[in-house]
Amino acid sequence: MGHDVATVQGFGWAGIKNGELLRQASGKIDAFLTMDRNLEVQQKLDGLSFGIVVIRARSNRVEDLRPLVSDILAALGHIEAGKIQRVGA
Repeated sequence: MGHDVATVQGFGWAGIKNGELLRQASGKIDAFLTMDRNLEVQQKLDGLSFGIVVIRARSNRVEDLRPLVSDILAALGHIEAGKIQRVGA
C-alpha cells in the first residue's frame, strides 16, 4: 500500500505553532510524522482525527532517517486516530 506525502510547507503551514498546526491538519491527513518528542506533553492529542508517528533519530537528515523507513511504514500500518506510535532509538 502506498502513501501520499505532504510537508508542512507544502500545505502552506510553515511557521504555524504545534497546537494550531494539529487543528489545521484535522480532517486533512491520516497520519502526522514529527521529530518533536515533547508533542504529547505539550498538546492535547485525544480527539484528533489522525495518528502521530514520533520519529527518534539523530537528525532529520536522510542518512539518519533511511534506516528507520521500514519501521515508519510499519507504524503507519497500525496508526490510530489520537494515538502515538514511536519509531527509532
